[in-house]
Amino acid sequence: MRRVIKVGTSLLRGSAGRPTAVVIADLAASLSRQRRQGETIALVTSGAVGLGCEALGLGQRPSEVVALQAAAAVGQGRLMALYQDAFAVRGLAVAQVLLTRGDLASRRRYQNACRTLEQLLTWGVVPVVNENDTLATDELRFGDNDTLSALVAVAIGADELVLLTDVDSLYSGDPRSDAEARPIEEVASLAELDSLQSVASGGGQWGTGGMTTKLTAARIATSSGIRVRLADGRDPAVLDALLAGERVGTLFQPSPTPLPDRKGWLAHALLPKGSLQLDAGAERALTQQGASLLAVGVQAVVGDFERREAVRLLASDGRELGRGLASLSSTELRELMGSSGVEVMHRDQLVLTGR
Repeated sequence: MRRVIKVGTSLLRGSAGRPTAVVIADLAASLSRQRRQGETIALVTSGAVGLGCEALGLGQRPSEVVALQAAAAVGQGRLMALYQDAFAVRGLAVAQVLLTRGDLASRRRYQNACRTLEQLLTWGVVPVVNENDTLATDELRFGDNDTLSALVAVAIGADELVLLTDVDSLYSGDPRSDAEARPIEEVASLAELDSLQSVASGGGQWGTGGMTTKLTAARIATSSGIRVRLADGRDPAVLDALLAGERVGTLFQPSPTPLPDRKGWLAHALLPKGSLQLDAGAERALTQQGASLLAVGVQAVVGDFERREAVRLLASDGRELGRGLASLSSTELRELMGSSGVEVMHRDQLVLTGR
């Protein structure tokens, strides 16, 4: 079994009265037991900004990017020291891996990241992955480590992604305001998962995620054939039960027809620089015939992009149909829009993402 475990800021900030060092020690104890049983583990962690704020005596999470970057610079070393100490006493080495969205949006850098992670796992090292908050700009930020954890799971070909949070499961509504909200034990399909987006609630004070981002992460992972478990990380016994195969929290079943590696990268890791609005004929050609996109089917070009940069493909009503790499720049395409026989995007360079 190859697993990615994601632990959020709300847990590391001492949820349920447990200090950060204790939370990490308990986490290391559980994961080291799994490693001794032959499982492969990668960890995606939040917490650098929170620990930095704590060290600096800040009363709330900064809103300005430069302040977040500075707080992350203070907190990242403290965070890794806690992980190194906790795993070292259990005989395991850890490696710090800091990523920005740009590292995964470039195919070459994405493959380099995959190879590095794979080498660490081969050596028996536990990768501790976090967003590079110290350097990431708004444009290159994931914005939440739920998305990052799903992309890491795809990158290493994980069997399962575990999202540890401060709620015990996904609910049919917001349990804080809806007395009729009930826990959801299993989400069986992508269609069912998409229908639950409306019940997701926002993030808390210290984290940047929330149920919305967890559902997004679940969609990324399950569409690539990875099972997802959402569980309460405040009680170490819950994680132990989950890792032992018990049914706790919410289970998201993987798609029976997962996206291949490159299509998954096109769908989830790219940073779209613009959009192309298509007519009904182009929509049918893409969605029903598996065709490439031709300029004759493009009705509008939004944004500025160069050749081989990512764009979104939109239906005439604004629905997203897919994403891919454009063969022409936005300038070239505006001149050739509506022309017959001009290929804008080869079918191998696009993936359908319509829900």
